[in-house]
Amino acid sequence: MRLCRVSEVPDDEGHRIDTVPPVSAFRQGTEFFCIDDTCTHQDYSLAGGWAEDGVVECALHCAKFSLRTGAVIAPPATAPVRVHRVAVVGEYLYAALPEDYLKRNGG
Repeated sequence: MRLCRVSEVPDDEGHRIDTVPPVSAFRQGTEFFCIDDTCTHQDYSLAGGWAEDGVVECALHCAKFSLRTGAVIAPPATAPVRVHRVAVVGEYLYAALPEDYLKRNGG
């Protein structure tokens, strides 16, 4: 599924994609990541968190997740987030999302 233009993903920050469930794209230098957007500790968007060294920190309660594996790096979260393979094709970022994920604004 086409997520967004590469230029829409700021370095070390998240870009929320309006899918159901929502996902977020992250850029760390030349690497791109896509994870489910909702923190597993409490329903809060991870796109608004801080990303550094392959880890995103939730802005609400500081839970940390690996952008590569989705694993919990720091509590209070105890369950991982789902990660999705990404590819850059031209100026667009694509992700291999499960078939039941829906994109609201075309794609």
